[in-house]
Amino acid sequence: MPDLNLLITLDVLLSEGSVARAAQRLRLSPSAMSRALARLRETTGDPLLVRAGRGLVPTPRAMALREQVSRLVQEAHAVLRPTLSVDLAQVERTFTLRTSEEFVENFGPALLARIAQEAPGVRLRFVNKTDKASTLLREGSVDLDTGVVDAEASPELLTQALFRDRLIGVVRCGHPLSQGEMTAERYAQGQHVYVSRRGQDRGQIDAALEAQGLTRQIGTLVAGFSTAIALARDTDLIASVPERYTAHQREGLYSFALPLVLPLFTVAMLWHPRLDADLAHRWLRGCLREVCTPQRVQSPLP
Repeated sequence: MPDLNLLITLDVLLSEGSVARAAQRLRLSPSAMSRALARLRETTGDPLLVRAGRGLVPTPRAMALREQVSRLVQEAHAVLRPTLSVDLAQVERTFTLRTSEEFVENFGPALLARIAQEAPGVRLRFVNKTDKASTLLREGSVDLDTGVVDAEASPELLTQALFRDRLIGVVRCGHPLSQGEMTAERYAQGQHVYVSRRGQDRGQIDAALEAQGLTRQIGTLVAGFSTAIALARDTDLIASVPERYTAHQREGLYSFALPLVLPLFTVAMLWHPRLDADLAHRWLRGCLREVCTPQRVQSPLP
């Protein structure tokens, strides 16, 4: 197999027309450059440079190779050189984001507007997130994921926080809980709709209530927050949902701070390391981070 490093040597030799000058340019000794020229002659089957008086002149084969060798060396340098920028206006690419419908409804419009302005050739494909498995990121069928990162997340994935959120309560306007002081007892006594993507029928709210000797009645289980809010809008069900994640869906409803001590949680984006240095992907991550950053958890609620 030919030594591709010889291409660089040949390019410099043909450019300089001198073993001594080529050696100086490549920081080699004259004897090392002479050995390299001997290897080039053996590999190509042509003398390449022959003596004419006190100098060297290229053979016809060398003259024919000069432009091709120079182009190949420049292309090799371009391949190996770090890419420092990307012309977003010229990018034609589809990115697949796996996230919840609530996330798309709340942050999608701002993200799409930003992309249309900076990179009109970029298209987003949103796919619904039904679990926390990292298989799709690892396989490359998903470029970016969003959600709460927990201990089950694959250690190979890279993550960056987008925002902090908290659970709040939501009921229809005119619901008994929309009037009077909110207490844990009143909250627990109502009928609740519980969001569970994993089929569980209890969570941290139930644990917090049990710590006070209370138990809530869960009348309905659904797979998404949007569905829970839709049910709360037209029934007496109480939905407990993330505040920022569901800002648009809760319009026209009565929202309240839960009468419980619950920890805040962090919503993050996740991606596979193979895309970390990809400039277009890095730009997309920056766009998503910025459209999520301006909003803040509004506290306290009524």
